[in-house]
Order: sequence, then C-alpha cells, then structure tokens
Amino acid sequence: MKSQNDTLRDACEETAEFFRKITDQTHHEIQSKLDFVVGSYDFDKNPVGLYEIGQEALDILKAIKAKSPRKVNKQLISNLEESLKK
Repeated sequence: MKSQNDTLRDACEETAEFFRKITDQTHHEIQSKLDFVVGSYDFDKNPVGLYEIGQEALDILKAIKAKSPRKVNKQLISNLEESLKK
C-alpha cells in the first residue's frame, strides 16, 4: 500500500505531465518546479516541497479550469486535492 506522501508524489507527477502536454509556455515554471520536487522526494523522501508546490499547482489548475472548463480533467484536480488533504 502506498503512503500518503507517495500518493501526493504521483499526483504531482501527473500534474507535471499535464503541464508538459499543454503548449502554453506560461506554465513552464510550475512544471519545472513539480519535476524538481518529485525528483527531490524520490531522492530524500522529504515531502515538504510536494505539499508546497502541489498547492501552488492546484491553484493554477483551478484558474485554468475556471477560464477553460474543458482544458483540465476534473479527476486531475480531485487527485491533487485529495493528496494534499491527507
């Protein structure tokens, strides 16, 4: 069974993948931050960055969804939200 931190790591990885797929370069910074904290967590298992950057990414996803409801999968937001609550 996965730990809550591993679940958050996976949600952050999934979110980074979303930002990689959209061609909007304005979100390159958050995608880079997510990649960094996922790699950092894989190395030292310290989840602090995942929570911090995960929350930042969640806010950005919600803003994108508010402007373009069909652009962001509701499940992506839900997975990240649930992982951050734990």
